[in-house]
Amino acid sequence: MSPAARKARGPVTVLPASRESTAPSYSYRLRTVSIVKTSVTELPESRVRVDAEVAAEEVERRLQQAARELGRQMRVPGFRKGKVPPPVVIRRLGREAVLDEALRSSLSVWYTDAIDGAGIAPVGEPELDVGDLPGEGEALSFSIEIGVRPPATLGQYKGLEVGRREPAVDDAQVDGEVQRLAEQLARLETVERKAADGDHLVVDYAGVDSATGVPFEGGAARDQLLELGKGTLIPGFEEQLMGAEAGDERTVEVTFPEDYPEQSLAGRPAQFAVTVHEVKAKRLPELDDEFAAEAGGFDSLDELREDIRTRLETIEEGEIEREFEEAVLDAVVQQAQLEVPDKLVHARAHEMLEDTMRALTRQGISPETYLRITGKDQETLAHEAEPSASAALKREAVLTAVVAAEGIEPSDEEVREALEPSATRAGEDVNALFEQLVKADRLDRIREDVANRQALELLVKEAKPITAEQAKAREELWTPDKERGESGQIWTPGS
Repeated sequence: MSPAARKARGPVTVLPASRESTAPSYSYRLRTVSIVKTSVTELPESRVRVDAEVAAEEVERRLQQAARELGRQMRVPGFRKGKVPPPVVIRRLGREAVLDEALRSSLSVWYTDAIDGAGIAPVGEPELDVGDLPGEGEALSFSIEIGVRPPATLGQYKGLEVGRREPAVDDAQVDGEVQRLAEQLARLETVERKAADGDHLVVDYAGVDSATGVPFEGGAARDQLLELGKGTLIPGFEEQLMGAEAGDERTVEVTFPEDYPEQSLAGRPAQFAVTVHEVKAKRLPELDDEFAAEAGGFDSLDELREDIRTRLETIEEGEIEREFEEAVLDAVVQQAQLEVPDKLVHARAHEMLEDTMRALTRQGISPETYLRITGKDQETLAHEAEPSASAALKREAVLTAVVAAEGIEPSDEEVREALEPSATRAGEDVNALFEQLVKADRLDRIREDVANRQALELLVKEAKPITAEQAKAREELWTPDKERGESGQIWTPGS
């Protein structure tokens, strides 16, 4: 069997077929979902082994499907191209070769079915062991060993006193927003003087590789508007144009950064012949009622400032709400009992790093470029992410425990309501999206997310906000990690 056929989700370590775990087994449960039957054995350090069995009928169906696909690519005398029937394909290639191809395309689906059927929340990369290829009429067996979200034993989780700051927007913040609007409405006026920081230049430029003298693609432009002091150009470029006047011709020498997006230029020295046509200064509008009208249709500057203050307060209130939610959840975590093994934390840290890399790739930044910018390797970044990973695992475990304790079961209507924003963004009907998730067997995961959100809302609703000052004073007097004082008494809320 090929290594590719063993790959279920990312790189995996294939366990020896004869491996037997020497760790004690704590519990055992059996579930059957669809065509994959699973049994789960809990192992130490928040790990489990999932033993899975794919029904013989499903193995045969996938075998025939793989044979049909291969038959479309084969030329066999007596049959039209692409019309070779599965029995002929299996006879010519051999059942084992066709079955290997079937597993290559099916194992990831069976892996997902096994994980879903086991009812676990996996963390980190799996160790996947696929046994011998099944004979005709036999089921396929494989096992997965993987980390799982640790269980939490809840302490007090309702009525906790948690610090919450009040929204505060000062005049300096309002002034900053007014200034930003003024910058947007500023006009550029041609001036007859030397260019200074903040000025704009209208220039022509042409660049060549300093080592070869050969022009490079994208290295020339005419009537380009450049702002000095903005720091958006290659390091050193803007500085060499300070003090330039209209009609000046300058030679600018720079070196492209090592992390420059165009790899052929990264780290290369370059020369730019620059001709300055105009120096333009930015003229800000007067901060008066006329400015308020142009900036947003307001009757007066005071009215504009009040609108800005209101919007800033709304943003501030949203940030405070998110901070309070996190603080409440962390307070519940402090009251709970749970153990998060170091290996599990490191596995989650790698998952978080991979999520970051995927997000950067969608923005056009490759993982290699990101690593060059940070000057760190993936393992170092994963270690740095461990505190966040540990906190995330604890929060997830506590929310799962609250869902169970409160018997939270979101209705289909509540799930549809949660899906509404995604459906709107995709231009889909929410009911159609709901049915797609049902068919793809992904609705349970969405329902779990909704349940966790409802659990968090319950915790926040039941929490008792106190001022940030009270919370800080309380933390200085006592934290759950501090030992009892000489009196043997522990400070508790209300004492």
